[in-house]
Amino acid sequence: MNAPIRSLVVRGAVTGLALVVTLVGCAPLTGAGTPSRPTTGPPSGKELSGELTILAAASLRSAFDELATRFEQLNPDVRVRTTYDGSSTLATQLVEGAPGDLFASADVRTMTTVADADLLAGAPDLFATNTLRIAVAPGNPRGIETLADLARPGLQVVLCAPEVPCGAAAHAALDAAGVRLTPVSEEQNVSAVDTVVAAGEADAGLVYASDIAGAQGTLVGINFAGSDAVVNSYPIAVLAAAANPAAARAFRDLVLSPTGRDVLAAHGFGSP
Repeated sequence: MNAPIRSLVVRGAVTGLALVVTLVGCAPLTGAGTPSRPTTGPPSGKELSGELTILAAASLRSAFDELATRFEQLNPDVRVRTTYDGSSTLATQLVEGAPGDLFASADVRTMTTVADADLLAGAPDLFATNTLRIAVAPGNPRGIETLADLARPGLQVVLCAPEVPCGAAAHAALDAAGVRLTPVSEEQNVSAVDTVVAAGEADAGLVYASDIAGAQGTLVGINFAGSDAVVNSYPIAVLAAAANPAAARAFRDLVLSPTGRDVLAAHGFGSP
């Protein structure tokens, strides 16, 4: 790996205890208070051109679509192509040689996989956080209020697969609450969980707060005790093999800028 080891500690109280997650082996990360470069936004006009390929966690779709539109308005000679999927799926594709200019993951662990393969052009930056909500149909017909309710007999619950960031967070929250359940399905990204619950194919699912914010009334989010204890931090990094590194750096800077933070906040994300 081409960057020093750095630990990331995530703290939160769950029934009076602290969850501490230490991730080692990833490139240094910077948060909102200590950006590694100016965050005044990207250059505009004729300075940038060509195609920009972004691989991003599925939960970022609505926010990054808006930012991509803004970026193209600032840089009319650039066309942004976005691919959204589970972070672990995207990381596997990158390690196997998939092309891309910029990668945004829903957790640090997945970014570490890409960093350990020497695929990053520099240290990642943390740009957002997300917490979990119980997603239910409007009106909450099954009366679900707590994580323990998800284990009720006959209740159909869908989760992300454990290797996906939203699945890892869901299992951490369930384990901390002492809740054991067998999901009816385990999806490869959080958007699929949203779809299953919204379609009535499951009674509930564990998704991100940002998914509820973007559901436009098709889902209701239940905030449960201990939800703030499991926080996913989102890193973004330019890829070493980027075909358009200048545009990738500019988009990253837009994400890190006050404008980017405002857009992310409007879509339900927290500050890093």
